[in-house]
Amino acid sequence: MSNARSPAVAGMFYPDDALVLADDVAKYMAEVPSAQDPEIGPKAIIAPHAGYVYSGAVAARAYAQFRAAADSIDRIILIGPAHRVAFRGIAAPTVDTFDTPLGGVPIDREAIAKIQDLPQVVLDDARHKDEHSLEVHIPFLQRILRKFTLVPLVAGSTNGAQVAQVLERLWGDDETRIVISTDLSHYQDYKTAQRMDGATAQAIETLEPAAIGRDQACGRIPVAGMLLAGRQRGMKVERLDLRNSGDTAGTKDKVVGYGSWCVKEGAGGQVAATVDDRALLQEQGARILRAAMQTVGYGIKNGKPPKLDLPSFPAELQDNRATFVTINKNGQLRGCIGTIQAYQPLITDLVENAFKAAMKDPRFPPIQEDEAGALEISVSLLSPMSEMTFSDEADLLSQLRPRQDGLIISDQGKRSVFLPQVWDSIPDAKSFLTRLKQKAGLAADHWSGDFQAWRFTALSVKPQASDKAK
Repeated sequence: MSNARSPAVAGMFYPDDALVLADDVAKYMAEVPSAQDPEIGPKAIIAPHAGYVYSGAVAARAYAQFRAAADSIDRIILIGPAHRVAFRGIAAPTVDTFDTPLGGVPIDREAIAKIQDLPQVVLDDARHKDEHSLEVHIPFLQRILRKFTLVPLVAGSTNGAQVAQVLERLWGDDETRIVISTDLSHYQDYKTAQRMDGATAQAIETLEPAAIGRDQACGRIPVAGMLLAGRQRGMKVERLDLRNSGDTAGTKDKVVGYGSWCVKEGAGGQVAATVDDRALLQEQGARILRAAMQTVGYGIKNGKPPKLDLPSFPAELQDNRATFVTINKNGQLRGCIGTIQAYQPLITDLVENAFKAAMKDPRFPPIQEDEAGALEISVSLLSPMSEMTFSDEADLLSQLRPRQDGLIISDQGKRSVFLPQVWDSIPDAKSFLTRLKQKAGLAADHWSGDFQAWRFTALSVKPQASDKAK
């Protein structure tokens, strides 16, 4: 009986003839400009796993980053998402080699032994047997590195923090590199895919995994683990390519998105505020509020947001920031819409959220003109989010900082957020979390091993009592 994993998608995702396969990989690599071939190379790359005709050129952009350092790389940690079999945790194989038409790659059993005690790690060849998210990367590695060992891991139902914990155990020195496998949006029209993939790219490049939804990247959990580990180590992420199947080999009616990135040492790409928020609000708070109130007033009268002349605003209001706009009427919530991930200029984000808070909040009917005089509007600037690591609900509660932390939770495909100002009405941490779960549509006592939480801080500015939306 062979102690090897046999190829599952050779002849489908890539050629099953060794000579043809080697030639195809060589052609993709030859198309990558030498300027994208750094001397030392990054610690990690993020690359797609579709059929080569669709994503091979995009993947090659990532693999070119390893080319110059090929002789010094002898271990690859390869993590991708599970597509075929549902399971909990992160699966490592028991076999000794992973085979492709180009030959077998030895599995680093010693490295796998280092993570076997982690509760999220399971040894199970069945999770690997038909999975393509790892297999399609191996021929690229075989042609570039020539001699290396592999630690192949398939991520099932787990979270970014658990993936990051595995990566930390296996991090190693320059001889160890990491490959994260993911495609992006699936089966959207061309324009929608471009928009979605652009937002995903922004989240990856700013090391904000919480901003990547289930429909944005099939490998969002492995990506999240890499981003969390990279953020902890002060690394930065650089984009190498971003396309979709409509750009490569398919039609544009239903496309799949592909991107490639490298993760390297340097000042982290996290979107920390480029200016001190307190100073920003002190200097520009009145203008921010005025823009929010004018947007609400215009939206009420015209049913659409006002046009924005972005260059007319100060540079600090053109920096990408995440905002929330809250509208109260006679002390009661009348609308609240915001952005949890910075991806567009502050003033653009503000205008969009102010209009939506007034006219598009699904919990309330659109605000009418006769209500405008009674409205109180406040604007919050959000910090970058930080994913929390905890063992159970009690551990999560013990880490919460009342009146300081905003909180995002996610489980069972449901998500909700409370701004820090909610502590004013719910000062108890247990009640704060309970109400947030209920807001998400979860039971008050809900808990599971897949429960995720991110925290952030925010500073708010609100008008004087005499100020009204106009």
